[in-house]
Amino acid sequence: MSRPVTLPDAAKLSEVCEVTWPAAARQHLGAWTIRDGRGGGNRVSAATEDWPVTDADLPAAESAMRALGQVPLFQIREGEEKLDALLENHGYLVRDPVNLWAVAVGNLTQEPIPRAAAYTMWPPLELVRDIWADGGIGDARQATMARATCPKTAVLARVGDYPGGAAYAGLHDGIAMVHAIHVLATQRRKGAGRLLIRAAAKWAESQGAEVLSLIVTKGNHAANPLYATMGMTRVGHYHYRVHPSGA
Repeated sequence: MSRPVTLPDAAKLSEVCEVTWPAAARQHLGAWTIRDGRGGGNRVSAATEDWPVTDADLPAAESAMRALGQVPLFQIREGEEKLDALLENHGYLVRDPVNLWAVAVGNLTQEPIPRAAAYTMWPPLELVRDIWADGGIGDARQATMARATCPKTAVLARVGDYPGGAAYAGLHDGIAMVHAIHVLATQRRKGAGRLLIRAAAKWAESQGAEVLSLIVTKGNHAANPLYATMGMTRVGHYHYRVHPSGA
């Protein structure tokens, strides 16, 4: 049995996400951190507050994001209820509430992975890139993975003789985070998703990590139950608010 591991909180996982799925650039502007996502998704495009803001601080963040060609978008983390209310008062709409999951790596690596069922590698095989593209994880998101400077890997799972799915994992401060999970439509409900997570955990263990983590939208009714059945713990949540022009 693996030894007890203290799971990280939401703030720590936000730090891990910043390293393993990095924005193209970040700047501190008054009370804000502004991110240049370059099409890499919400996580690398959303502004966050560095200290409590007021209505007077909002225009600077909006202008900075528009200057980057981005619709104003903010991440609302736990404890930022005042920011949430401020943005709601300005007409901002909720987007993509997410759950943060974590588990001790050792809980996922005790059972051997069947031979030839999963592979880890970097750089990604073209097959892995094709699977990501099938899931809408295109060049901009793949560029986000490429610019991460942390230990990282792509993961390929097979179902029988066929490709099943792909994922990406990065490591920071003893915590691995899995991103870009996509299972091909023809291979769903055949165990490919579980294989991806277990293979990522095996890789993380080889890198000395103690924790595996994930961020997934609350509306993903396939992934959230899977992670719960794999023994993961929901350690936090956050959501975004987007300007109505981007809704």
